[in-house]
Amino acid sequence: MDYTLLIMGILTLSTGLFLWHWINKKQFNRRNSNGVEGFTSYEKAVVIRFLERIGRWLAFILIIAGLVFLWGFSKEKKKIEQQAVTDKQ
Repeated sequence: MDYTLLIMGILTLSTGLFLWHWINKKQFNRRNSNGVEGFTSYEKAVVIRFLERIGRWLAFILIIAGLVFLWGFSKEKKKIEQQAVTDKQ
């Protein structure tokens, strides 16, 4: 049995979840006691928010890809088990 899809699924899913968590944690830590994000300049606010948006989309794509890899692995595993059952008969 080939475990490539399983390994790729676990790696992409965990990377996507880590990226999603890391972006949200950085955003949370920037908030002050009033709940407003604090930036030193307007330019930093625009650039950081843009990069976070791209990072969130990348994390979302990685999570979906990881789930697809894991789904593909489970389908492949079921197909191999089904072939083993039919070969015994």
